[in-house]
Amino acid sequence: MKQPLRKDLEPVAASFIVKKLVEPHFDPNWHFHPQYQLFLVEEGTGTRFIGDSIKPFGPGDLVFLGPNLPHLWRSDQIYFDRQSGLKTRGIVVYFTEDFLGPDFFARREMAPLRQLLNQARQGLEWTKHTRSRAETALHNLTNQAVGFDRVLSLLSLLNDLSRATDQRYLTSPGYTNTVKPTETDRMQLVHDYVLGHFPDDLSLDTIADLAGMTSPAFCRYFKTRANKTFSEFVSEVRIGHACKLLMSGKLNITQISFESGFRTLSNFNRQFKDITGQTPSAYVKTYRQL
Repeated sequence: MKQPLRKDLEPVAASFIVKKLVEPHFDPNWHFHPQYQLFLVEEGTGTRFIGDSIKPFGPGDLVFLGPNLPHLWRSDQIYFDRQSGLKTRGIVVYFTEDFLGPDFFARREMAPLRQLLNQARQGLEWTKHTRSRAETALHNLTNQAVGFDRVLSLLSLLNDLSRATDQRYLTSPGYTNTVKPTETDRMQLVHDYVLGHFPDDLSLDTIADLAGMTSPAFCRYFKTRANKTFSEFVSEVRIGHACKLLMSGKLNITQISFESGFRTLSNFNRQFKDITGQTPSAYVKTYRQL
């Protein structure tokens, strides 16, 4: 039986949870929970789905999520091959809004942190300079900080993030989670199928049949839950894969287009610019400057 969409963390005596993750692959289930989540990828590559955002991830990826924001860090398929010898590593912090008391963040001095928490409800990511500072702070939090120093370390990290100017929102303005816990199997099935077949010609009728719905009903259902059409979802998965191939620098653009599921280079270039706002060559230049 698949895990429920809503994930309930084990209760602990401490005010917040911090974990070092070392697994063959990250949790493959699309889920949400009532805690805030700060997550740093140290090792591993794949595609992350946060609300209606689809982007590739790799080492250094730093994301902060508000409560009940659906998410999934889907490791690349090779990480599910036990013979590959690959592993994923990361550091994750979970805490509730009242982890230091019901009124702590309501105080005047906490205004910057309160704003950060509000912004996290849309999902946040940071670029290289803030990432490196946060990585150092997270390592200190997991390896050295104990007792009250542990709380001070987390607050110091959150304060640094609240003052950073290189953050980006992840989900669309006004995005809300409309998925119900009882819909786990259906949405998980769609994610799994698309991630396993995006290089191929995907049939809407096949997907709808897998979901146990007619094609028109599935299109309406998916758009309501994902805040985008199914074809837009597929295009973003394909472009996300193309971004990873571009960053690796091992294939030319024509090869990347085909490997990502596009049958014509013109369609690939058009979709790439529509989704990323850049041409493939401009995207590579921007990535190398980060």
